Amino acid sequence: MSAIDWVNGLMDTLGAPGAGVAIALENLFPPIPSEAILPLAGFAASTGRMSLVAVLLWTTAGSVIGALALYGVGALLGRDRTVALAARLPLVKVSDIERTEGWFLRHGTKAVFFGRMIPVFRSLVSIPAGVERMPLPVFLTLTTLGSALWNTAFVLAGHALGANWTQVTDVVSAYSKVVLVAAALTVLAFVAVRLLRRPSSTEVSEPS
Repeated sequence: MSAIDWVNGLMDTLGAPGAGVAIALENLFPPIPSEAILPLAGFAASTGRMSLVAVLLWTTAGSVIGALALYGVGALLGRDRTVALAARLPLVKVSDIERTEGWFLRHGTKAVFFGRMIPVFRSLVSIPAGVERMPLPVFLTLTTLGSALWNTAFVLAGHALGANWTQVTDVVSAYSKVVLVAAALTVLAFVAVRLLRRPSSTEVSEPS
């Protein structure tokens, strides 16, 4: 059974809460993409299988619950143990966590809000927020707002496209690749600037 078939069956059984469950799991297991779940849920709403408002509310709730779980992992384990644990998980790259952590340390609250709209980072950004013990009310507010915007855009796209909802995933697949390449280049540029700014041993003045 494919991931799409599984999500479809979950929504058939539970309705809109099933979409919320799928999105919560997507935060914990990034290989289940929200870019596929959300348009599918929108399409299901367009057929009358569930309420569009209920889909929007439940998927946003699922996003917040999944993010809160990862925040808790970061807060309880700390950085070193969290990275060590992630290294043992299938399909999770430590390099992705480290890039997300670096982005979070540079951008703070903006990372949590805008990170909800960036593939891969949208799930993992909760971990450094927990490690750094970002105030929980701030984390929940930013996560809810960012997730609501992301979810609404994709659910409404699937609702509007109907049976052609898969067109959304095709577009986002290209978008995801561009974003990930841009993120990697940003990290490389940041490291390069740091290395260039580091004084060489000949530039270090001798003590008088």
